[in-house]
Amino acid sequence: MKNFITIAFLLITVITQAQTNFEKGMTKAFELWESGKTDDAENMFERIAKAEPTEWLPSYYIAQINSLKSWEEKDETVLKAQLDKAQEHLDLATAISEDNAELIIMQAQIYTNWVVFDGMTYGMKYGGKIVELYEKALTLEPENPRAKFCKADWNLNSAKYFGKDTAPFCEEIEASIKLFDTFKLESELHPNWGKQRAEYVVKECKA
Repeated sequence: MKNFITIAFLLITVITQAQTNFEKGMTKAFELWESGKTDDAENMFERIAKAEPTEWLPSYYIAQINSLKSWEEKDETVLKAQLDKAQEHLDLATAISEDNAELIIMQAQIYTNWVVFDGMTYGMKYGGKIVELYEKALTLEPENPRAKFCKADWNLNSAKYFGKDTAPFCEEIEASIKLFDTFKLESELHPNWGKQRAEYVVKECKA
């Protein structure tokens, strides 16, 4: 089931211009995260989320951190605690920003964590939902590179698992790479991950 893993790579541009307290806090949290101080970054995101109850981004990144922690986790108790926390903060973010493609994509990622951990138990439960979530994200933002890539990557690994042709999904992933360069972010704080992983998967497809 490791083939289902979709690892997110966060690409952060340090903001050098004048910043609000919210931006300063977020930038500091990203710096901690990039330097490997993940727990410190998570704690800072939590403080920002409490101080800025109308901002969805801090809760989004708390969800992402806990999702990323869970990809290789083998202890079910630890994994459940991580994914429960991810879900809790994703729900908080969604309450602030409904019909948000990035949050929908993260929901699919959290469900994928469960499938990666135990495909026999969670594959049937979440497999269809994951595809539906990516389709919903693409309806909201047809050119969102994370939605395009993650949907194709899920389908690619599903095809591998069931022994089906993977070529169409490799082509979709390759097409998604261009979108990472053209997709307009709302700000430098908004999600901007996925291109490196997409490039890696394309190389695997051609190997």
